[in-house]
Amino acid sequence: MSGEPDGPEGRVRRFATIWSRAIFPVTATSLTRPEFEQQLVPLARRLRAALHERIFEAAESQAIGAALVGTHCTDPEALSRTLDCVDAYLVLYCGDDGPQEDLRARSARVQHALAAGFAAALRERTLAEQEAISRAALDARSAVAEALHASEARFRAVFHGAAIGIGIADLTGTVLEVNDALIRMFGGLENHLRGRNVAEWTHPDDSPHVWKLYDELVRGEREHYRVEKAFYRPDGTVLWTNLTVSLLRDADGVPQYQLALMEDTTERRLLNLRLRYEATHDALTGLPNRTLFFERLEKALAAGDGARFGLCYLDLDGFKTVNDSLGHAAGDRLLVEVADRLQSCATAPGEMVARLGGDEFVALTTGRDTEVEVDDLAGRIMHALSTPIRVEGRELTVRGSIGIVEGPAGERNAAEVLRSADITMYRAKSAGGNRFELADPEADARAITRHGLTTALPAALERGEFFIEYQPLVHLGDGSVRGAEALVRWLHPQHGVIGPDRFIPLAEHTGLIVPLGRWVLEESVRQARTWEARHKDAGPLRVNVNLSPMQLTHPGLVSDTVEILERAGLEPGALCLEVTESALIGADDDLLKPLRRLAEMGVDIALDDFGTGYSNLANLRRLPVSILKLDRSFTQGMQHFPADPVDLKIVEGIVALAHSLDLAVTVEGVETGAQADQLRELGCDTAQGWYYARPGPPDQLHELALADATS
Repeated sequence: MSGEPDGPEGRVRRFATIWSRAIFPVTATSLTRPEFEQQLVPLARRLRAALHERIFEAAESQAIGAALVGTHCTDPEALSRTLDCVDAYLVLYCGDDGPQEDLRARSARVQHALAAGFAAALRERTLAEQEAISRAALDARSAVAEALHASEARFRAVFHGAAIGIGIADLTGTVLEVNDALIRMFGGLENHLRGRNVAEWTHPDDSPHVWKLYDELVRGEREHYRVEKAFYRPDGTVLWTNLTVSLLRDADGVPQYQLALMEDTTERRLLNLRLRYEATHDALTGLPNRTLFFERLEKALAAGDGARFGLCYLDLDGFKTVNDSLGHAAGDRLLVEVADRLQSCATAPGEMVARLGGDEFVALTTGRDTEVEVDDLAGRIMHALSTPIRVEGRELTVRGSIGIVEGPAGERNAAEVLRSADITMYRAKSAGGNRFELADPEADARAITRHGLTTALPAALERGEFFIEYQPLVHLGDGSVRGAEALVRWLHPQHGVIGPDRFIPLAEHTGLIVPLGRWVLEESVRQARTWEARHKDAGPLRVNVNLSPMQLTHPGLVSDTVEILERAGLEPGALCLEVTESALIGADDDLLKPLRRLAEMGVDIALDDFGTGYSNLANLRRLPVSILKLDRSFTQGMQHFPADPVDLKIVEGIVALAHSLDLAVTVEGVETGAQADQLRELGCDTAQGWYYARPGPPDQLHELALADATS
C-alpha cells in the first residue's frame, strides 16, 4: 500500500523530513520542527506530482515556491537550501525508479519554476507589506524604502547564492546578469560573461540541433530546452555542462528574457571518458582491446559503396616457452615491445592494431585497395618482428604466424571474419609458422567441420552413434575365412556415415581415443565370441582390432584387455591387436612392455602398415609381433598381369624375412584375382580387400564362414 514506509507516501514523508531539517533553522516561525515538517508534507506531495506530470506545468511548481513563502520561509537561504534539497533528493525519493535522465531534466525545470514562484511571491509579499505600511502611515516612507531594499537584497541573495550557474539574457542573446556560480564555472572573470552574446559560445562539438532549439526558443515557439553543451573558458579549457534554457514572458505573455541554468559536468565527463578508455584498451600494451576492435571491424563491414577490408590475425610462435623459461614478467615485456612494433606498422589512415588477448594481435586496414594493402601490411609486420628483442639481457627471436582475410564489406559479419582469420592463422602455424597465409573458404569449411566433429565426439559415444564393420581375413592357401578386421564407423546425424580416417585423428587429439578404443575392443571381442559359438565346426575366427599410439601408453591397456576377454569368455588367441609400424619406431622397453605381456598371454600382435615407417628391419627381432601386415602400396603393381618385377622382388624379400622370423604375413588392399594369385605364389599367408569382400555387418562374415564350411 502507498501508506507503507517503503511506499511512495513513505518516501514523500522522508523527503519532507530532510527538507524541513534543511530550512527550519532559517525560517521565522513559532512552530516546532516536527510541526513545521507537517506543513511541508503537502508541498512535498505536490513536488512529487509535478515531477511525474506527463506535460510539465510550470505554474504548479511556481505555486509551490509561493506556498513556501506562505510558511514564513522568506529568508533567501531558505530558497537556496530548498533548491539544493530538491536537486539532491527529489529524484532519489520521489522518482519511483523512472528513467533517470528524464527525471533529472524534470527536476531542473521544477527547481527553476519553484525559484521563480518563490521570488514572485516574495516580491508580492514585499509589495503587500509596502502597501500596508503606506496605508497605515504615510510618514513611514523610510521604513517602506528599507523593506523594498531588504526584498531586493533577498532576491539578489537567492540569485547569487544558487548552487547552479544562472544567467539571464535578452532576446537578442546579450547576457544581462550572471550569478556567482556561473562566474566560477567560467574561470571567475565576470567581464568575459556579462555583455557578451550567446552566439559567441559555439563549440566544434555542438550539434546543429542545439542552435535549432535556441532559435525556436527566442522566436517564442518553445518554452524551454535541455541539452549537453560544451563551452570554451577564457583560458582555452573546455567546460561541459547540462544546459537548460527557458523563455521568460511578461504579464501579457510576450517573450522578454531567456534564463539559462548550467550544471558543470566536466569532471563527470572526463571520468566517463577515462572509464571508456579503460574498457576499450588493453591495460598492458595500451592497444585497443577486443571490444574496440570489434566496434571498428563492424563499422568497416557495414560500410558500402565498394568499401573493402583486410585483416591480419597474428599469433606469436612459441610464446609459451618464453613464459615458462623466463617468467610472465619477461613475457609481458616481450608483448609490450611487440605491440610497439606492430603499432609502428599501422600508421596509415584506415589502419589499426589491437590486442585480442594473450599473444594474439590483429591489424585492420580499410579502403578500396585492401587486396594489395593487406599483403603489404602483413609483410611490414613480419619484417618488424624479424629483429631480435632484448629481454632481461637476452636476445629473443620473435616469430609469428599470420592469417589474412580480405574482401568486400557487407558480405560477412565480424564473428565470421575473425573465425576465418583464426583458422587461417592456425593453418600458417601448422605449415611451420613464421609466415602468413591467405584465407581459403574451402579450407575454412573443412576446419569448421573438423571442429564441429571434435566437439560432437564425446556426446556421440554416449549416444551410441558409433558402429563397427568387419572386413574378412582370407587364407591365401585354401581361401577359407580366418577372421576379420574390426573397422569403426560414425553414423553422424548430419553428415551420415564417417570413416575412421576423419574422426580417429580428432579422437587422438582430444584424448577420446582411449574410451572409444575400449568400446571398439569390447564390441569386437563380444562379436568374436558370437562367431565362435555359431561356427564351432568351422574353426576359430580371429578378430583384429587397431590400437592407436595413445592407447599403447595408457596404463590400463593390459588390465582392460584381460577383463574384456574374461567377461566375454574368449580365448586370447582369438584376438589380434594391430599397431602401426610408425608407432613402434624407436620404441623403448617401457612402451613395448604391455605388448609383450599381451603376447605372452596368447594375444597376437600385428605390425600394421609395414614398409611405410622406414624402420630398421633388424628391430623386428625385438618387437613382440607375430604378424606383419604389408602395406597396400607394395602390392598395387600386382593388380594386373604381368606384375611389376620390382614390387615382386620387394614383397618376396619381406615375406622371406618374415617367415625366417616366424612371422605370418597379411596383405591389405587385394582388389583383383591376379593380385591374389601372385601373393599366394610369393608365400603370403592371409589377405583382405575388396576382391574378397568390402567391410560390412557381422552377419556378412557369418555367411562367408558358413559357405566355407559347406564347400
